Amino acid sequence: MNLLLDTCAILYLGIDDSCVTATTSNLVRKAERIFVSPISSAELACLQERRRIELPVHWKPWFREAIETNGWDVQPITLEVMEEAYSLPGSFHADPADRILTATARLEDLVLLTTDRKLLDYPHLEARW
Repeated sequence: MNLLLDTCAILYLGIDDSCVTATTSNLVRKAERIFVSPISSAELACLQERRRIELPVHWKPWFREAIETNGWDVQPITLEVMEEAYSLPGSFHADPADRILTATARLEDLVLLTTDRKLLDYPHLEARW
């Protein structure tokens, strides 16, 4: 199984592993590949700028180091991802980052690792925590 990390999952795995359940740790350990999306860098930047998260350094080197240290791969945001993000089936909320993550997971057959109840409950996405 291949995973795509939501921004909250990146933070929990990178900073506060006390929030990571045994089930989630097992999923991460057993994953063939783990991906992150560039949209998470934008979310990290906004969260740090608004002082909603506290990172030990600026978000940019923190994110790059998390990717390198953990061996995560970056899944690009393509035209197809953007088309899917704004053509998702059923009812979906307006958050652009969630749309991009959902579209990426759907198109690339990835399991989205997230704590976001809206994403966990979306019936057209395989999401876990």
